[in-house]
Amino acid sequence: MLAKVRNWLFQQRRVLTAAVGVAAGVSLLRLSGMLQPWEWAAWDQMFRWRQAANTDDRILIVGIGEEEIQQGNWPVGDRVMAELLRKIDAHNPRAIGLDVYRSRPRPPGHEELLQAFADIPNLVGIEKIGNSSEETVTPPEFLDERDRVGFNNVVFDRDGKIRRSLFYWHMKGESHTSFALKLALMYLRTEGITPKGSHPEGYLQLGDRVFPRFQSRDGGYVNADDGGYQVLVNFRGPAGMFPTVSMNDVLQGKVPSEKFRDRIVLIGSVAPSLKDLFQTPYSESLLNSPQRIPGVERHANFISQIISAVLDDRPIIKVWPNSVEYLWIVLWSSIGAGLAWRLRSPAWSLVGVLVSGGVLLATCYFLFLPGWWIPLIPPALALTVSAVAITGYIAHLEEELKQSKEFLHSVIDTIPDPIYVKNKQHRWVVLNEAYSEFLGYPTAALIDRSEYDFFAPADADRLHQEDELVFQSGEDRENEEKFTDATGSTRFIATKRSLHRDAAGNVFLVGVIRDITERKQMEEELKRTAAELTRSNEELQRSQSRLRHQAYHDDLTGLPNRVLFHERLDQAIQWADTSEEIVALLYIDLDGFKEVNDNQGHAVGNLLLQAVAKRLVRCLRSSDTVARLGGDEFTAILPGIREAANAERVAQKIQATISEPFELEGHKIQVTPSIGISIYPLHSRDRETLIDQADDSMYAAKKQGKNCYKLAQPSAG
Repeated sequence: MLAKVRNWLFQQRRVLTAAVGVAAGVSLLRLSGMLQPWEWAAWDQMFRWRQAANTDDRILIVGIGEEEIQQGNWPVGDRVMAELLRKIDAHNPRAIGLDVYRSRPRPPGHEELLQAFADIPNLVGIEKIGNSSEETVTPPEFLDERDRVGFNNVVFDRDGKIRRSLFYWHMKGESHTSFALKLALMYLRTEGITPKGSHPEGYLQLGDRVFPRFQSRDGGYVNADDGGYQVLVNFRGPAGMFPTVSMNDVLQGKVPSEKFRDRIVLIGSVAPSLKDLFQTPYSESLLNSPQRIPGVERHANFISQIISAVLDDRPIIKVWPNSVEYLWIVLWSSIGAGLAWRLRSPAWSLVGVLVSGGVLLATCYFLFLPGWWIPLIPPALALTVSAVAITGYIAHLEEELKQSKEFLHSVIDTIPDPIYVKNKQHRWVVLNEAYSEFLGYPTAALIDRSEYDFFAPADADRLHQEDELVFQSGEDRENEEKFTDATGSTRFIATKRSLHRDAAGNVFLVGVIRDITERKQMEEELKRTAAELTRSNEELQRSQSRLRHQAYHDDLTGLPNRVLFHERLDQAIQWADTSEEIVALLYIDLDGFKEVNDNQGHAVGNLLLQAVAKRLVRCLRSSDTVARLGGDEFTAILPGIREAANAERVAQKIQATISEPFELEGHKIQVTPSIGISIYPLHSRDRETLIDQADDSMYAAKKQGKNCYKLAQPSAG
């Protein structure tokens, strides 16, 4: 297995080198930030392709538009603002967000506004935290003292768009919460959901949803400012995704109470003339001028992202680890290089790159739908560049291949044996004249063709597989095969195949052929002769086995006959002498067998003898020997027993077994055994004497009344 892997790596080293090299170059471009604008543009396009979410009715925007400004209501005076807040609070919203700076009094009515601040506990104001590039805008002091203020600082990308939002910001050792998060937490608190402080990485967790903190290289970013607690924004859609009413309509009581009840109400400017407008991924379009959203709607998107993720399970934007992103780039670089190497045609390579690019785009888009930001531009660039690099390399190889063919042809044409040279596509690229004559086709007809164009399918498959084994293993192979030439004659050939590589790295298979038809015919003749001799020998052995079996076994029952009985008894006696054990000999005669023969006939008598033989074999050990000496006389040799009592127990078992009635051709027949027992060496050490003693004991059993057994008496010696 390891050898195959090494061989594959060696064969694919150019593709792998190009793929890894291009992937490394693209990764460096990615790290340099040169691909960042393209990746942002691709990310924005994903948003525009995606179907916009439904309008979020949990948030209501009270807009201060051009009409209010023209009426002189900008900046909104304290008395008007106090009246607006009280009218909204009267409809029982869950939270009110005042996205209007109130850093200083705007009389008349400042006391009324302060009283409204005091009377509305679910009101949140805004502040702007200053830094080196922005001035600080302080919040209303009353709200600040009661921790009912959130900052509205915005994180802009280099192209001026908003793709991130801030949850928390630490300045001078003090933690600040964003305006959007403050209102979202106030809304979720009424649902019984509060932040959990148990997340191991310190991420904000609300219910089961965790908001991962943005890192400087997440998604398409490179070395971005990741200060504070930032998250990537999953915008609901273009401008107009939240219900909006005018400030005048609220003051005049024209807005129904249910519009406010249990909602987050945001108060802010929507007038274009105030230029409080921002760009999002939805801002650009090929057909329309850029659409910007008011700042108050920006906050609405931030708030909606939080509560929709927690309550509606709406996706939170997630990214891959950097290591996985690099592997992703290597994968698509390998696909581009592999396609170009396999297709080996600029036109088809272009088609392959376009199709693969479509698959890459679809993959990124469909992963974007559940919230994954998967890099698109780096792998697409790696796919294209690696394909172009391999295509250029193949063009170089083609030129080298042409030179190699010319050299090979000049060498092998001087060799008398048929020789062919194949490329990895199994096409003949060089042939000598001997090979063309051998196949019976002119060289011009064979060049750049394969065996499937000339041989029978079965022969072509076999030759192709043999060649492919050499290409795959890289090892030389010698084998014998047959094929049918142009005249229809079948030939046997011995072929040696080996791989060779030219200076440009092109791999060729060289096959050298020898005609071994005559030799194979002689071998086949020898095989037939040997097979006939083998069959004759086997038949002779079978005949010998049959004759031996007939010589040592009873024809009727298949039991050992008298000759084999004597051999087995001698063997048992010899074994008893060496093992210091005893041998029992049982002489068995059937009581009433003559009456069966006389009354039922010899055929039934023979069946009875066969049935008795089977019962005797079944009730004895495999090491015991049951023999038929003739007529209805049987013997049983019991080697390896320790005492005479064992033989008596066997005799009792035989009595019980044989005495059971036999069903033979509709006749119920019952016979009994008379059994004589002699023991070696207890009764005699002589075989014939031992047999005679068992025979005499059997007759004694018959005289005693049959269906019994008698044990021989010890010899006088």
